[in-house]
Amino acid sequence: MKSVEEILADLVAIPSVCRTPNGAIVDYVRAHLAEHGVAVTVLPGPEGDRANLFATIGPAEVPGMVLSAHLDVVPAAPEGWTGHPFALRRDGDRLFGRGAVDMKGFVACVLAAVPAIIAARLPRPVHIALSYDEEVGCVGVRHMIGRLPQLCAPPLGCIVGEPTGLSPVLRHKGKIARRVRVRGRAGHSSRPDLADNAIHLAAELMLKVRDEARRIEAEGPFDDRFAPPVSTLQVGVVNGGTGVNIVPAECVFDLEARAIPGTDPADLWRPIAECAESRIAALQAEGRPVAVESETLSLYPALDLADDHPLAALAEAVSGKKRQAAVSFGTEAGLYQQAGVPAVVCGPGDIDRAHKPDEFITRAELASGVAMVERLVVRLSL
Repeated sequence: MKSVEEILADLVAIPSVCRTPNGAIVDYVRAHLAEHGVAVTVLPGPEGDRANLFATIGPAEVPGMVLSAHLDVVPAAPEGWTGHPFALRRDGDRLFGRGAVDMKGFVACVLAAVPAIIAARLPRPVHIALSYDEEVGCVGVRHMIGRLPQLCAPPLGCIVGEPTGLSPVLRHKGKIARRVRVRGRAGHSSRPDLADNAIHLAAELMLKVRDEARRIEAEGPFDDRFAPPVSTLQVGVVNGGTGVNIVPAECVFDLEARAIPGTDPADLWRPIAECAESRIAALQAEGRPVAVESETLSLYPALDLADDHPLAALAEAVSGKKRQAAVSFGTEAGLYQQAGVPAVVCGPGDIDRAHKPDEFITRAELASGVAMVERLVVRLSL
C-alpha cells in the first residue's frame, strides 16, 4: 500500500489545473480505489472533458457521511517557485507542490485511509465525493450534488476538507462574481463629442460598486463572527482601450461580492445592475449607441451551520480541534447545505499557503488528516 505522502506525490504530479481536462487525475483515483475493490461512479460534466468522481464504502442505502474535496488546482506560473510546481519537493517536514494544501493533501488523506474504512465493515457508509473546477466557482460539484439521490441515501452530513488546520468551520460567506462589458462608440480623441467613451461609462459603474461597498460597510447588516463583519464588493479586473488617442469603444471589468449568511450574493449585484440599466436607458434616449452586458462567472451560497448541530460536535470529536465560528473564504459546503446536506469545513493545512508559490503541507498535517478520517470511521462504527 502506498503511504499518504506517496499518494500526495502522485496527485501533485498530475497538473489538474482548473478549466482543463481532468481525466488523468480521475483515472488515478479510480485505479487506486479499484485496487481496494471499491466501485466508482464517474460523473462527466457538460464540458465533455471534465468529470466528478463518487464512491461509497459501506451500504449506500443507509445514511452516511460525505468526505468532499476538489481535484482541480489554480495555475502555477514558475515565477516565485523554488522547485517544479508539479513535482512534490520535500524539505524537512514540509512538502511543496501546487495543490499540496489546496486540496490534494486532504484527497491523499482520504485515499490513504481507504483500507481502514474497508476493514471497519461500516454499518453506515463513507462517501468520497471529488469534484472539478471548484477554483472557478464550484462548477463541478453542482452536477454531483444533483445526482446524490440516485447515488446514495440522504447523507447525515458532509465534511469538506479545505485547509482549516483541522479546526471545524461552521460558517463562510457566499459569493457572486460578474463580468460587465460596456460598449460605447469609438472615435478620434480630438473629437470626443462624436464618440461615446466606454471606459468613462464603466468608471461610473465601478464607482457605484465602491459606493455600495461603503454603504454596506456603514449600514450593514453586520455579523461580528466574520472579518470584516459585513458583506463586501470590489472590482478586481479592468480592461479597455487601444490607444490614448482613440476614444475606447469597449471596457470590461470583473467584480465580486461576498455575502454574509442571510444575504443572497445576487442581491449585492442588483444595485449595480439597476444603475447600469438606468444610465444606459438615459443615454439611449439621447440617441447614443451604448450598451451594457453582464454574465455570472461564479455563484455559491454562504454556509451557516448551527452551533448546536450534531455535525459540529462530530467534527470537533474527529478532528481533535475546537471549532471556528466563521471564515471569509468560500467553499463547496454552502452548496451541500443548500441541497439539504448539513456541511462543515475541516481539513489539514493552512489556507494562507494556498494559491501562492511554494505552496506546502507538512508531514504532521497529513498524518493528522489521516487520523481524522480514521476517527470518523470509528464513530460511524458505533
